Amino acid sequence: MSEAIGGVAAPAGGTRERIQSVALQLFAEQGYESTSMRQIAEQLGFTKAALYYHFASKEDIVRALIESMLGEVADLVEWTRGQQAGPELRREVLARWAAIMHDQGLRMFRFLGANYRLVRDIGGEPGQSGGMAAVVAELFAILTPPGASVEDQLRVRFALLIINMTGMAARDLDASEADILDAAARISTGLLPPGF
Repeated sequence: MSEAIGGVAAPAGGTRERIQSVALQLFAEQGYESTSMRQIAEQLGFTKAALYYHFASKEDIVRALIESMLGEVADLVEWTRGQQAGPELRREVLARWAAIMHDQGLRMFRFLGANYRLVRDIGGEPGQSGGMAAVVAELFAILTPPGASVEDQLRVRFALLIINMTGMAARDLDASEADILDAAARISTGLLPPGF
């Protein structure tokens, strides 16, 4: 069941998710620095006090966005640990990775790419225990067979990363977000080495 926000039905995920979605839209349209908490509240039909009830600052909103995505990726890594290695697992991981990125949308990845320093400062240093870099590194390790050549190791890494880079690479393409992300998923699978 969805709840109303400013007279408009919010997604079933709830108020916090709706705030994150609207904030991300404004960050993408105006830039992070140019977007105020007041503008986010107005877009939602909230008072500033109502917005501050859920998030103390823009940084808190970004932190929640990062934590949400990191949680999904961490869940994928946890699932992958319990599976038998092989070509089917690699393809399934890529499909699930693409689904996570699809859920986040291109807007999120454009924001992350355009605001790397901010994301790093808010979300912690890359490679920090439990951070995005750490879970992605674990996926690389799980998906790459022992003794793989340097080229094959890179192919596995590129297969995962190509989906993340889609937001920046597809900035001016005249295509729907779904078509772009579906194409990225197919390209990603095609990057795997033969027999992987």
